[in-house]
Amino acid sequence: MAWVYLFFAGIFEVVWSVAMKESHGFSRLVPSIITIVFMLLSFALLSIAMKTLPLGTSYTVWVGIGAIGAFILGVTMFGESLNPLRVIAALLIFAGVVLLKFATKE
Repeated sequence: MAWVYLFFAGIFEVVWSVAMKESHGFSRLVPSIITIVFMLLSFALLSIAMKTLPLGTSYTVWVGIGAIGAFILGVTMFGESLNPLRVIAALLIFAGVVLLKFATKE
């Protein structure tokens, strides 16, 4: 169950990072509220996952999910550049997250 909490913590990290971009430096109310709410949810789920999973695994997987999600949404929503080197970097992050999953026992 810890992995499920960690997965959603990572997804919520993506939500709050996109909302933070949309808040324009916390100058827009609704995206600012979404940022804070999903940030709190993300941290809460991460802390629950850390009760069972090792710190290094939990934090790295959480950051990895957030980084890959933010990369994908940056390209699709915000027109950020997509080039082979950036794709390879994202795939390496993904591979690291998958390897940590397989290397970690609850």
